[in-house]
Amino acid sequence: MEGAELAIFMISACVVVALLYHPRSAALRVLPNELVRRVLTGAAMGLTAIAIVYSPWGKRSGAHFNPSVTLTFYRLGKVAPWDAAFYMVAQCLGGCVGVWLCVALLGDLVRDPSVNYVATVPGAGGVAVAFIAELVISFGLMTVVLAVSNTPRLARYTGLIVGCVVAAYISLEAPLSGMSMNPARTLGPALVGGIWTALWVYFIAPPLGMLLAAEVYGRAKDGITCAKLHHDNPLRCIFCEHHAQSQIIPLSFQERVGVR
Repeated sequence: MEGAELAIFMISACVVVALLYHPRSAALRVLPNELVRRVLTGAAMGLTAIAIVYSPWGKRSGAHFNPSVTLTFYRLGKVAPWDAAFYMVAQCLGGCVGVWLCVALLGDLVRDPSVNYVATVPGAGGVAVAFIAELVISFGLMTVVLAVSNTPRLARYTGLIVGCVVAAYISLEAPLSGMSMNPARTLGPALVGGIWTALWVYFIAPPLGMLLAAEVYGRAKDGITCAKLHHDNPLRCIFCEHHAQSQIIPLSFQERVGVR
């Protein structure tokens, strides 16, 4: 499920960017303003993230679809070592499969430099600016996740708020680093398209930013509820066994008293 979630996210990214940025797209002529197209891209990807979080798969797996998120919850003691390892492997595979499927189906629409396999590369400010930007936005996202998911009256809206943050980041931060926050999201285009530009930035800055957010939040607040982004649902939680008891079918009166 984690692999499929990131694959879906990457497919959505490829389709949306091709639609809004490819030279043959009518949308490029109708919407010549770069900021407008970036805002629309952000809205589309934010909605994709929201849909994944609240989907049946997202409710069951926790909807990390990001090794940085999984690693952070592991650091917080909310994910078992084997679960964390398999989650991160699945996420990396999902990122690659999503881009590969788009290349296989859309071909030059994804290969074109205007789309560039939706790769995340440093902007005009260079590698240092990209690293700082990825560190800051990753710190911000994880701070939001922890603050909202651990506030009972807001927890159910975690996915919505995360989607809004993703949309805002793509709209405003993308020119600095391409807006990744996700090593697996960057790995897919790198492997499929052979785009290795400053790959280390996207493998170091996002996990570091999220781990720092966890340290800061952990010192300021007591207790982390769970590693799921959408926790209060009827599906069993593999992290804390939430709802496991509620899934046990109660015995009838006759069974309780031994009547057959």
